[in-house]
Amino acid sequence: MPTPYNLEVFHKCSDCKIRAERTFCNMSEAGVETLSGITFTSVYPKGSVLFVEGEDPRGVFIICTGKVKLTSSSSEGRTLIVKIAEEGEVLGMSASILGKSYEVSAETIEPSQVNFIRRDDFIRFITENVEACMHTAEQLSDRYHSAQKEIRAFGLAQTTAERLARLLIEWCDTKGEQTAQGTRIQVLLTHEEIAQMIGTSRETVTRLLSDLKKKKVIEVKGASVYVKNREALDDMVTV
Repeated sequence: MPTPYNLEVFHKCSDCKIRAERTFCNMSEAGVETLSGITFTSVYPKGSVLFVEGEDPRGVFIICTGKVKLTSSSSEGRTLIVKIAEEGEVLGMSASILGKSYEVSAETIEPSQVNFIRRDDFIRFITENVEACMHTAEQLSDRYHSAQKEIRAFGLAQTTAERLARLLIEWCDTKGEQTAQGTRIQVLLTHEEIAQMIGTSRETVTRLLSDLKKKKVIEVKGASVYVKNREALDDMVTV
C-alpha cells in the first residue's frame, strides 16, 4: 500500500528498525509497548512547522524518519539555525519537563514521520518508568555536551571561513560517504540556511563555497557536496 511521501511509516514503536540505535527509544519491550500507547503518529511534508519558539509546551515530538531544523529568531527578524535534528531525537523535552515555552522553533526540511506525546502523558511516562527517565536524562545530557562543543567552536572561530570549514568537517564525520570523487555529503539546506547555521549572510556563504570550489577543495553536484581535499579544510580550523 502506498504511504505518504513514500516514507516507511512505523505505526508501533516495536516495528521501528532503528530503535536499538537511538538513545530514547531503545527500551525494553514493556517500555516500548507503553510508549506506543501514548504516541500519535503523523507524517509531515517538507516545510511543516511542529512548534514555534515562545509557544507553551504541548508535548514532545519524536523524529522517526526525516530531519527537522531548530531555529531561534531575534526581534529584528534575524534567524539562527541551532541544530538539524535527525531520526531518533526527541524535541521539546526540556520545555515539557520544566513547563516553560519552547526555546526554539521546529520545521521539517524533508518529508518526515514524527510521533507526538502530550505533555501530561510524557511526564507520567518518565515519572513511572525508570528506564524512560534514564534515557531522557541521557539525551538531555548529550544535547548539553553537544551545545558546549558548538558554543566553543562558534565563539573561538576567528573567521566565517573557519566556521564554514568546521561545519563541512562535521558533516563529513557524521554523515559523509566515501566515494572515488571524495567524501560525499548530501546537503538539504539552501545557502541561506547554511548562513543561518554559522551566523553570516547568504552572499558570504555563496562566495566562500565558490572559493572552495575554485581551490578544488570541494565539488558540488546538485544536492551533493564532494570534499576532495579534507586536509585543506582541517588547515582552516584553529580550535
